[in-house]
Amino acid sequence: MILTERTVVPAARLTMYNIRTMSGPTPYIHFPGTAREALTFYGEVFGGSVQLYTFAEFSRADGPADAIAHGSVSGGPVALFGADVSGDERPLRSEGMMLALLGTAAPSTLRSWFSRLGEGGRVVDDLQTRPWGASDGQVIDRYGLHWLVGFEGDESV
Repeated sequence: MILTERTVVPAARLTMYNIRTMSGPTPYIHFPGTAREALTFYGEVFGGSVQLYTFAEFSRADGPADAIAHGSVSGGPVALFGADVSGDERPLRSEGMMLALLGTAAPSTLRSWFSRLGEGGRVVDDLQTRPWGASDGQVIDRYGLHWLVGFEGDESV
């Protein structure tokens, strides 16, 4: 479920959510104290709305009050959830999986996303035209997510 709107009831210090159904799997990333920075970055790269809720807002005492207990990027072409780890929780360590953005936008937009994701990260394989005519590349962003970005056909589309 996606948390889309909240109403805070001050007297009871409760937070109530209006919830809508998810259309498919959405990655939920546990960050090592960088959730605010990371989700804001993804919101800037892909557009959409960024919502962040702190440990204090969720009445959690198992980490810093300003740490992110739950956050999301939604309303754009990419949806992500994330939070800062606390206690014995382990942060993201991504191996053997890529988030694929194949044909999800115009080639110029995909090239822009690839470039932005590479800032402070590592290009694994340049975004380039392959012998079969498609273009793709791989990048691991500064927060450790591995992305496969590409498109088919004419780049002028």
